[in-house]
Amino acid sequence: MDNGMVQIILAVIALFGTIATVIVAPWIRAKYSAEKSAEVLDYVNAGVLAAEQIFKVTDPTGKLRKEFVINFMNEKGFKITEDELNIMIEAAVKE
Repeated sequence: MDNGMVQIILAVIALFGTIATVIVAPWIRAKYSAEKSAEVLDYVNAGVLAAEQIFKVTDPTGKLRKEFVINFMNEKGFKITEDELNIMIEAAVKE
């Protein structure tokens, strides 16, 4: 192979590397974030349903139920702010 052909091959490899960095990497990050968000919402919904079943009669105000869901999420190891968790809990309750 001559020097010109090597330069073309290197340019094509650099182009593919750029495309992978600019397009594929953000797509993978976005997909992971969406999947992680869906997983968190599923756990919040499960926690809310469990709390409804366990404390329905003994907790008319809902304080124990909310604490139960917060503890459940903390035990699962999700790193969520309290405000975000409150919003998710309220959304799950409204469903």
